[in-house]
Amino acid sequence: MELPRHLLTFCTLLAVLMGSQKHRGHCRNYLHFRPSPSDNLPIKDLIENPDPELDPKEQDLDEKLLRRKLGASFDPEFMAVSLPKGDASGQQTRGGRLLKPSGSMPNEIKRLDLGVLPHGQKIKIGKRARRKILQWLWSYTFCPVLYTWKDLGERFWPRFVKEGSCYNGRSCSFPEGMACKPFKSASKTLLRWHCQGWGRQKYCAWIHIQYPVISECRCAC
Repeated sequence: MELPRHLLTFCTLLAVLMGSQKHRGHCRNYLHFRPSPSDNLPIKDLIENPDPELDPKEQDLDEKLLRRKLGASFDPEFMAVSLPKGDASGQQTRGGRLLKPSGSMPNEIKRLDLGVLPHGQKIKIGKRARRKILQWLWSYTFCPVLYTWKDLGERFWPRFVKEGSCYNGRSCSFPEGMACKPFKSASKTLLRWHCQGWGRQKYCAWIHIQYPVISECRCAC
């Protein structure tokens, strides 16, 4: 059975791209993404002192006073006093499956010249085939931020924060070798119950802290 012209062109391009990458090492991306990945996010769980004397008391958890203290920094999209219902990842996943990317296609993919192969050979490719290939590349290298609600404990207010992580169900490069990693983060202001002093002489109060959450992931080594 004869393959459709656009599918045959697609297969030829992928075969040439795969062959041209073998001698360059596995951790190269022909789309030329060059992010600065970080391995420090998401933040690891804090090991707290179990002493109950260091916990805020009932009078210290007045929601009206704490909201006033946090002020405009309270972000209902990323923080909550009680555990919200539903999937925190929103439209990125459905039933655990990754959805197709939305929004504008990245310029790195839009500007790819599919009419010239890595070795300089020129080929003719139709608009329909080009659109399908670019859409496939975008979907394959797509690195969404997946969100889950994290309980920070009663020594933080609000105690629930929507924390991001990068999708790692498969490699995001072709050939395989690269993975989705944190690229950008945003800091959210929270209140932290902080105690000073030794023995029974302790002074405790709510202080403002910055809590970073992943806001963007990119395909990287």
